[in-house]
Amino acid sequence: MDSNSKNTKDETASLRLGDIDSIWTKFCFLDETGSLNSVNDPLFTVGLIKMSQPYYLQSRIHYERSAQRFFDELKFNKLSNNNIGFAKGVIDAYFDTRSVDFYSYTTRKDSWYYQKHFGGNQWTAYESITLKLLDIALAPAEILILLADHITTPKNVRFEVDTKRNFNSEKARLALAGVCRFDSRANDLLQVVDLLIGCVSYDIKYAEGVVTGSRHKLELVAHLKAKLGISTFVDGTRTAHWNSFIERGEDKYEKGPSS
Repeated sequence: MDSNSKNTKDETASLRLGDIDSIWTKFCFLDETGSLNSVNDPLFTVGLIKMSQPYYLQSRIHYERSAQRFFDELKFNKLSNNNIGFAKGVIDAYFDTRSVDFYSYTTRKDSWYYQKHFGGNQWTAYESITLKLLDIALAPAEILILLADHITTPKNVRFEVDTKRNFNSEKARLALAGVCRFDSRANDLLQVVDLLIGCVSYDIKYAEGVVTGSRHKLELVAHLKAKLGISTFVDGTRTAHWNSFIERGEDKYEKGPSS
């Protein structure tokens, strides 16, 4: 037996099949909005939803798609009179689903904080924010599985490998079982995340006068805020199952969102 095999055996020797009843495996779906390359968008938001059984929400959306014969990709930036009703129904389905948690982190790309902590590097920011969200999403006795929207990255960026390695190293245990990226057009739950983070970012930009206000986007934002019982996302929002953190660009906010 070589040294690598021996080390692997030693590291996994304490795992037993009987432990499965005390370990929760949760699926996380992650998406981002506000291209880091775009000078016209001051915000960059990464968000994820965590759930034990993606099947329940996925099956309801699939049923509604079939019933309404709506098979297009659902994106916040493409809201229109043709899909706003379906989008609001998806938000309703999300809140009807049990044991689902939402986490998001919004940063300002021109802020002192962004430059200091991410070095102005968009890929460093993306990976770092992803790790922040996983950190607050992880509960004791949980192992996460991360499914993220696919974005084109430089060849030297190994998002899947680095995210898994760094997170498990930080936690000193198997906390993230794997990372895989998919085209969001093929995954309804990634599209749900797109709607949620789109609402968060748009509400902030509208309040700050960055956008003049699209009727359909404002309608979905209002629908989501009514579901949460809040009046604005500008200062961040925290409830039992929702945690959206807004980075203000000041060093005192370095620790980010809390679990």
